[in-house]
Amino acid sequence: MDLFEHQAKRLLADYGIAMPVGETARTADKAGQIARRLGASTYVVKAQVLAGDRKKAGGIRFASTPGEVETAAAQLIGSTLVTSQTGGAGAPVEAVHIEEAVKVAQNLYLAITVDKRAGRIVMLASKSGGGDIEERASKEAGLVERLELKLAGPKLEGDFDVLAGKILADERLRAGLGTLMRNVAAAFVGLDATQVEINPLAVTSDGQLIALDAKMTLDDNALFRRPDLSALRVASKLPADPAELEADEHQINYLRLDGDIGLVVNGAGLALATHDLVVDAGGQPANFMDIRTTATSLDIAHGFGLILKNPAVRAVYVNVHGGGMQRCDTIAEGMGIAMRRSGRRLPIVIRLAGNNAAFAAMVLKNNGIDYIDADDMAEGAAAAVAAARREAA
Repeated sequence: MDLFEHQAKRLLADYGIAMPVGETARTADKAGQIARRLGASTYVVKAQVLAGDRKKAGGIRFASTPGEVETAAAQLIGSTLVTSQTGGAGAPVEAVHIEEAVKVAQNLYLAITVDKRAGRIVMLASKSGGGDIEERASKEAGLVERLELKLAGPKLEGDFDVLAGKILADERLRAGLGTLMRNVAAAFVGLDATQVEINPLAVTSDGQLIALDAKMTLDDNALFRRPDLSALRVASKLPADPAELEADEHQINYLRLDGDIGLVVNGAGLALATHDLVVDAGGQPANFMDIRTTATSLDIAHGFGLILKNPAVRAVYVNVHGGGMQRCDTIAEGMGIAMRRSGRRLPIVIRLAGNNAAFAAMVLKNNGIDYIDADDMAEGAAAAVAAARREAA
């Protein structure tokens, strides 16, 4: 789960990481009120979107008075911000974060992430933070220092002081940076994060270390033990597609796509293979779906219902391989429930294999579900594409 800047900052502040004084507003009037409370000489108004490169795109603005803050907020809230990371469609701005501007002497970069190739947690740091850090790092060897970390119980261990020494020469600042690195490492573990990034991390003119911007990604699979963090998604309308949120609440990984063939699959690898088979057959999937092993028939009914609600869907391909924890008949029961709830009828192609496949076919028949039976995956994909074309004709 990706967090907005103001959410990440609030969580990091609990771990002793200094932030500029600020608040978040969803209306221009509220933004002006916040600025008047802050009483700063200069303000920063920052569009809250899940994308970087906001300043270059006009999503970060400076203001000298509460009136100017209100004007900037009015221009940003309700707009669509297009950055190098959003794609051409851009990201809607539903809120702005207003902060007191900080006088910066030097911008640093600091992050902890999971290096999937190495299978290690690593800390990245640079004495030259700010915009275009990825592009600059690709052109300048050694711009970003790397420290592999070791997970020892509830702590991440590493030689933070040595890394801090490579970034800052001043002894007092170096000690402060080492402490801040330890705090970020504690936040990474304590919040079940997969990425924490502070860019820029400002060194102020009076020698303070302040996180001017923060990004954080939390592990969705760990949210069950942190309902307070899970609630951030609901409070902030994350993800943007409410169908994804509904699916996640019912043990289903779901992502809406642009095609017209709905996919019902259990297992991420099988789902990806099914997606490729549909494309190879000349079709376009309307969604990615991975039914988790913990999903009940009612959960599956919610997931199948999302496909039936999608007006772009013209055919459905169900590719299921029952395993020890997710039987074919459970998925068939969920489909039956969804079909009874929905009055919509679409061509359905089903390929069943594995645990209780024969019994699942009986469940489908008992629920009155008419479908095209497929013997193998490629045959099912081709049949679904053909059915969608017939519906479109």
